[in-house]
Amino acid sequence: MKVYPYYPIPAETKVSSFMTLFKKNRSWLDGLYARSYTMKMGHVKMLNSGLYIPNEPELIHRILVSDAKNFPKNRVLHEVLVPLLGDSIFTTNNNIWRKQRNLLTPSFEKKKVQSIFNMMQDAATDMMKRLEKFSDGKYHNIDNEMSFVTADTIFRTILSSTLSEKEGTAVVEAFVVFQEMSARIGMQRLFLIPKIFRLGSDKKYQESGAIIRGVLADIIRPRYEAVTQNKEDNHHDILASLLKGIDEDTGKPFPFKEILDQIAMLFLAGHETTASSMTWSLYLLALYPQHQEEAYQEVINECSSGLFTLENIQNLKFVSNVFKEALRLYPLVSSLARESAIDTKIRDKEVKKGSHIVVSPWLMHRNERYWEDPHMFNPSRFDNPKNITKNTYFPFGLGQRICIGSGFASQESILLLATILREYKVELQPNFTPDLVGRLTTRSVNGMYIKLIKR
Repeated sequence: MKVYPYYPIPAETKVSSFMTLFKKNRSWLDGLYARSYTMKMGHVKMLNSGLYIPNEPELIHRILVSDAKNFPKNRVLHEVLVPLLGDSIFTTNNNIWRKQRNLLTPSFEKKKVQSIFNMMQDAATDMMKRLEKFSDGKYHNIDNEMSFVTADTIFRTILSSTLSEKEGTAVVEAFVVFQEMSARIGMQRLFLIPKIFRLGSDKKYQESGAIIRGVLADIIRPRYEAVTQNKEDNHHDILASLLKGIDEDTGKPFPFKEILDQIAMLFLAGHETTASSMTWSLYLLALYPQHQEEAYQEVINECSSGLFTLENIQNLKFVSNVFKEALRLYPLVSSLARESAIDTKIRDKEVKKGSHIVVSPWLMHRNERYWEDPHMFNPSRFDNPKNITKNTYFPFGLGQRICIGSGFASQESILLLATILREYKVELQPNFTPDLVGRLTTRSVNGMYIKLIKR
């Protein structure tokens, strides 16, 4: 009998728009129905415009790559994320986005990502010290530690700062609140629910965004002020690269708020998404002991003791496939929000300007027309990339807006997985079922209860 990783079993039939809002208020994945996984394009009727979900490789390529200029980032997404990200590369469009991308690109070139490997290694070493208390024969919520270590990695590589337990707890808790509230508010805005009905939610998510920005601002401000006073910054992190950047429109350094916006975006993208991928990878390995053993054998054959090198990590092909398959089943971001900048036609639908477009890695990654046994965990799918239909696998997006930190996330995740697997077996708590939600990222809101067994 096959054992399938958890996913929300869809309803048999499509529900009304009202029930769609009710179901998706918690997570948009709750509103899917059986045909969502095989449809070529979905359509949800709304009061002011339609919402369209293209689900064919050719349509995905058109919207994210070949005709991307006519399908910019969705304005509702921008409005919802402003309390945390401000005007960052994650939600801006056109010339503003291009200028921000140019600012960030040097920090994420391959050589730069490789150069900060030792910082990632230090974070992994400290993680293992904290995990010692997890090896007490009990089941613990490993998601909390994954959130902490990925936040710590970001602090070290971007800001040259270690994350204190107090700061880490405050940031992680604020992210949980922001995720829940922003998903709810975003859905309500899509369906034009009056703001008067959202007052409590608005206050909570504004406050949670302010907490995270406050922690980041306290670290950035002294270094920013020193650079503006022509003092030397001797750091070699990502913030140092941004502080050296020159605004092509003014010929001057970028203002503090813009630096803070980009760092907040990098923190969200680099911490929250990688925490998600780590938690799901460990869940899958715990669920499939045979794959876990294969990954372990590869790790000890490559580096049985001591610190991993960058070359070690690059040689871990099976562990890399585990990570890729985890991203297929549980993509970092389950939906990419766009809108139509023009009146156009998509398949047989007349799409009005301003209509909402959702491209869903979740649905494409699990579409049975392109994947054999799509809900099954099978790392060997990635043994030969040529077997994967183009434009059906895009955990980091596609086209010019592909995630700038994809190399960073992959390098970090494989290092963390290898570090844990070399020392511990991971075992899932009996009868534990993740409560999966699709919000800003794909997470289990009831955590992930795993026992660490010392090898």
